[in-house]
Amino acid sequence: MRALVIGGSGFIGSHLVDHLLARGQKVRVFDRATERFRPTPRGVEFHQGDFGDTSLMAEALANVDVVYHLLSTTVPSTSNLDPISDITGNLIATVRLLELMRRAKMRRIVYLSSGGTVYGIPQSDPIPETHSERPISSYGIVKSSIEKYLLMEQHLHGLQPVILRASNPYGPRQGHDGVQGVIGTFLSRVARGELINIWGDGNVVRDFIYVTDLVILCAICGDGDFTGVFNAGSGEGRSINEILKIVAAVTKRNIEVSYAQKRIFDVPRVVLDSSAITVRTGWKANTPLNNGVTDTWRWTLQQS
Repeated sequence: MRALVIGGSGFIGSHLVDHLLARGQKVRVFDRATERFRPTPRGVEFHQGDFGDTSLMAEALANVDVVYHLLSTTVPSTSNLDPISDITGNLIATVRLLELMRRAKMRRIVYLSSGGTVYGIPQSDPIPETHSERPISSYGIVKSSIEKYLLMEQHLHGLQPVILRASNPYGPRQGHDGVQGVIGTFLSRVARGELINIWGDGNVVRDFIYVTDLVILCAICGDGDFTGVFNAGSGEGRSINEILKIVAAVTKRNIEVSYAQKRIFDVPRVVLDSSAITVRTGWKANTPLNNGVTDTWRWTLQQS
């Protein structure tokens, strides 16, 4: 089987590439640049280009059995600054991808959506897939819209999508520039002896999933013959203040923290009910948070 990983040079994508290679699959990566923290692994066929370039994307799709769409040109904290760019770079580019797949008679796609933003402010805890979608950021609106196009293509043209609404992934190779990924950002700043900045009072609760657990699920979905929309999380909520305590315990270092005014687009609590995908595949997120943070800390120290 040959897999195309769109966004395969990124944090989650690079781990998925490793997992697919370990399983003996042929892997092709399409991304804007090579990996940030290491050379492209041996055996990977790398295609460089912009996601919106249809001619380059058509070349990357040739003779592929499954597409993993992990790429996003924005994150929740930046998407509202330029919604038009968010729509153009993600929604329109994905619609073009689906057109190319239709022409090539390709069916199987795994799309990484967002369990943290598509639901908006939760009305239930934990959140099931049947929860209403009321996103309060452009990022969530675009993710939700892409999901609808995937389901439309399924209904009209026989696409076979699996949509994974992932919680907050973390682990080695996550960027630590403070834009996304609180665990990676906290660990990086602790390693450099820098101040940790927190939006709000630190009581925002999130569902954190170790990256290896997430990519294992992606591969299961790519291999399967089922379709649908599924949450992908640990099912356990941890506040930012709790994450700080874990980081302090793992690193054994003093941490200086500054609290700032909360951001209006930050949902107060998001914990996902992932029982549907467990029933369907038997998958569960098995990595304890302390273990995952410890592994990420080891990697962070290697980058210092």
